[in-house]
Amino acid sequence: MKVSAIVPAYNEEMRIKNVLEPLSKSSMITNVIVIDDGSRDHTALIATEYNNTTVIQLPENRGKAEAIKRGLEGCDGEIILFLDADLVGLTEEHIEDLILPLLQENIEMTVGIFESGRTITNLAQKIAPNLSGQRAFKRHLARDILNLNMSGYSLEVALSKYIKENCITTKQVMLKDISHVMKEEKLGLTKGMVWRLKMYKDILKYWLN
Repeated sequence: MKVSAIVPAYNEEMRIKNVLEPLSKSSMITNVIVIDDGSRDHTALIATEYNNTTVIQLPENRGKAEAIKRGLEGCDGEIILFLDADLVGLTEEHIEDLILPLLQENIEMTVGIFESGRTITNLAQKIAPNLSGQRAFKRHLARDILNLNMSGYSLEVALSKYIKENCITTKQVMLKDISHVMKEEKLGLTKGMVWRLKMYKDILKYWLN
């Protein structure tokens, strides 16, 4: 069973190793596709250090949804795994937890939910668990996901609507002791809040369409 991991990344040179290291060590992962979404740092260079990793560089920042689509276009895994590039505490066990239900149960997609990581990220996922970026799914869903009308930061919302409207069988998987770095921490409070407002705008725009 071929399992492909897709990691969209934008200016994550300080963090992406925390994701690529466990992916490279996992016996379940066949290949990794990193989409460098117009980064201005060494994200792409660091990703090339890993033998099982293909790096796709976008000339400018297009947003997570577009990066994911580019990754799917170059992906041939029978199971596809989405992971954010800024995860803190990711382990091989977390990767297995997301993939195994697809092999052992009648499940089409898993959704990873942070637990016992950091209070702020735990709370965010309790409020909106379907907005998690950590997912694994079977190959037959890839074409539908590619054809979703999504842009910017609306990826998780688009997936949630798709799941509901098409009765896709999903399972929430608790990922213990894991979190991610908030945009306010990466960019500073002001820039981080501007980014967050843009994200909420994209999400709201998608839901209202």
